[in-house]
Amino acid sequence: MGNIIDALSKKKILVTDGAWGTILQKSGFQSGDCPELWNLTNRETVLRIATSYIEAGSDIIETNSFGASKIKLEHFNLADKCYDLNFHAAIISREAAKGKLVMGSVGPTGKFIATGEILKEELFDSFYTQIHGLIDGGVDGICIETFYDLEEAEIAIKAAKEFSNIDIITSFTFDKTNEGEFFSIMGVTPGIMTEMMVEYGANIIGSNCGNGFENMVEIAKLIRETNAELPIMIQANAGIPELIDNNIVYSESPEYAADVSKQILSAGVNLIGGCCGTTPDHIKMIRKIVDEINEGRK
Repeated sequence: MGNIIDALSKKKILVTDGAWGTILQKSGFQSGDCPELWNLTNRETVLRIATSYIEAGSDIIETNSFGASKIKLEHFNLADKCYDLNFHAAIISREAAKGKLVMGSVGPTGKFIATGEILKEELFDSFYTQIHGLIDGGVDGICIETFYDLEEAEIAIKAAKEFSNIDIITSFTFDKTNEGEFFSIMGVTPGIMTEMMVEYGANIIGSNCGNGFENMVEIAKLIRETNAELPIMIQANAGIPELIDNNIVYSESPEYAADVSKQILSAGVNLIGGCCGTTPDHIKMIRKIVDEINEGRK
């Protein structure tokens, strides 16, 4: 098992992967189906997606497990397959990685403790089972991503900390107000997120989804202003999605993403990749920028 923090100390900047959902849809995935079930039913397609990012230059590949918590899988009557789906997600990405790093994707459940719709113990059990499968499958880190609620993130981190020698990445999603401020849907700012994730014990913090590359420059600066030490990960969307001729279109090209990535990295970011709408072509362009920076730091 590798170590993401150790790799950062050697390379300074690491490139993650891009979108999974976008590529799954292009590969025939239908809305309403369970994407994580493809780890069993369409293994070669999932492996091809992971391999495409490794070939594009990713240092770290994620797993097809974002919605594979027990709670999320209940929607598909697959809660009993939680461990297996995550285990196979990790196995597939590990096979594709060919010596590169793998981080297990863990998304929010969509349930809120504050409203009484779920108990803390249920959340913990759901995340624990998911993370157990990912770790047994060989991931190097757990990426608790696209979160917005501090309490749920704390429980996910606690579940990950039940396992030793695993890096924990926590990434929140923020929206920009008309006044130019950033908040999660639960009212969490990048600064507050940073302070609390440090307190909870995350090894890497950051933001993904919800914003194109330009807004991520501002978010990265806010995180770095709050904490000067912890590694930061940024994974931007390829712009805000638009519906054109009944197709979802992301407007930010690989060239644009790479250009703005220079500003993101200048803000003190250590891991960079993409989220919704980004492709292996985006990662190829970002890889070139990162290689230039890493070479200049030798």
